[in-house]
Amino acid sequence: MKYRVTHTTSYLYTAPVATCRNQACLLPRETSRQKCLTSDLQILPGPSDLRERRDFFGNRLTHFAIQEAHKELVVTATSEVSVAATPLAPPPAGKRSWEQVARLLATDRSRQTLDALPYLFDSPFIKESRQLIDYARPSFPADRPLVEAVSDLMQRIYRDFKYDPGFTSISTPLAEVLKNRRGVCQDFAHLGIGCLRSIGLAARYVSGYIETLPPPGQERLVGADASHAWFAVYAPDAGWIDFDPTNNQLPMEQHITVSWGRDFSDVSPLRGIALGGGKHKVVVSVDVARQADNMA
Repeated sequence: MKYRVTHTTSYLYTAPVATCRNQACLLPRETSRQKCLTSDLQILPGPSDLRERRDFFGNRLTHFAIQEAHKELVVTATSEVSVAATPLAPPPAGKRSWEQVARLLATDRSRQTLDALPYLFDSPFIKESRQLIDYARPSFPADRPLVEAVSDLMQRIYRDFKYDPGFTSISTPLAEVLKNRRGVCQDFAHLGIGCLRSIGLAARYVSGYIETLPPPGQERLVGADASHAWFAVYAPDAGWIDFDPTNNQLPMEQHITVSWGRDFSDVSPLRGIALGGGKHKVVVSVDVARQADNMA
């Protein structure tokens, strides 16, 4: 599939901002299944300084500064990507039991295992806990193959938790999500990661988009799509395998990857500091559109 993704973030201020410095994580990375054909970042007002770099995880970060007074900041990322129509877990994958993988992560020091270790430990939004272990345990009986166990965990999160956009914010503790059994995609991704790390497995947070299809007979709404998040687990036999607990599926061609890290704090789409501005309002619009040659 080939997609054109447009992600626009507008900051509306009640008073002028004298200067600001920001970091954007909005340009898709390339993976074994995904190619970024074009990408562009439009910033209004125009920045006085603009540069791109790769972070520790290989994500594309754009740093920019605006040194003129403004009451509105608009950042629009436009990208074209092609995504292979195959699952992110090529069979056969992950035949080892989850205990074997946990032991390998604790003892093996090969390059591949060392690369997975940053995703094994606590991170700013995800802390190991007894509650997470207790929730994970039913999916991880002795000697169960890793992929089968993680698939079961994904299915349980999908069944047990209600998607409720108004209940949580990014600052809502994971313990609250677990207690109230509701949240949004980033909460469910954090939950899956927390469960996996709490039993000794390496898991990472994946940020991106998913194409949303309208009901039969209705046109898709431009700007109605949103950023999406899921998680991936490290499997020595297959590398990283992605799971989407919000939709109870292994990501395929409708999932577009932008970045990954330990949790949301590593891949926030836009962050920064501003001098002045008073109160502000943030408006986000995301559009994921198939290109015409896919629909011919």
